[in-house]
Amino acid sequence: MAADTSAPRAPAWPARTRPWILTYHSVSDPTDDPYGITVSAGRLDEQLTWLRRRGLTGVGITALLRARSAGERGLVGLTFDDGYADFVDEALPVLLAHGCTATVFVLPGRPGGSNVWDPLGPRRPLLTEEGVRTAAAAGMEIGSHGMLHRDLTTLCDDELRQETHDSRDALRRITGHAPAGFCYPYGTADRRVVESVRDAGYVYGCALAPGSLSGPHALPRTHVSQADRGTRLRAKEVRHRLRERRAVASRRGDAG
Repeated sequence: MAADTSAPRAPAWPARTRPWILTYHSVSDPTDDPYGITVSAGRLDEQLTWLRRRGLTGVGITALLRARSAGERGLVGLTFDDGYADFVDEALPVLLAHGCTATVFVLPGRPGGSNVWDPLGPRRPLLTEEGVRTAAAAGMEIGSHGMLHRDLTTLCDDELRQETHDSRDALRRITGHAPAGFCYPYGTADRRVVESVRDAGYVYGCALAPGSLSGPHALPRTHVSQADRGTRLRAKEVRHRLRERRAVASRRGDAG
């Protein structure tokens, strides 16, 4: 399934519920995993099998938003944060075997580097520029995770612009295409950060729990871990639906 990376039409917001988007990080040995962000390739295979048996296909976020605007169902968003090098060797073959695509949020300021922002480690290599191009050539959507993986809410305006605007320019140089999406490091954003992402030209932005922020530049996501199998995934899906319905009801109440 080839990724559709052209800019999607802006969806109508607020929608009844926002789309379900799953968040992955590293796909490798989860034995040493103090942050709970690693799944094995075998567990990823189980999780995608569960989705497919329920009639759901994993896709990147641009494709998800476009399908949502057209009223299509049966899709779930798949995202991989930080741009770990193991995406190409471990995650990509599993995704392709299930007919799925995903959005990989990478750090163009750290090509071939490591996750130095995680004080507890373990150190894992990040994609090189060639690795980013390999993922894109395989049909994956490439998005920005900023330049260096910094908490954007703590930066001055010039630093924030480097993380949002300059990372988009860097990825355009690497892949030949300006990315449509941005992912907020640590999953956190505020209105100033969201405005910088919007001003840089991104069509959407992914958070984890965006709080009172809403719209296509504050998409919530669901973290997936090695412990998540069918029952836990179903519970997380239900929790997402309930939260979104409450959020929509709250927005309608505010509008009234």
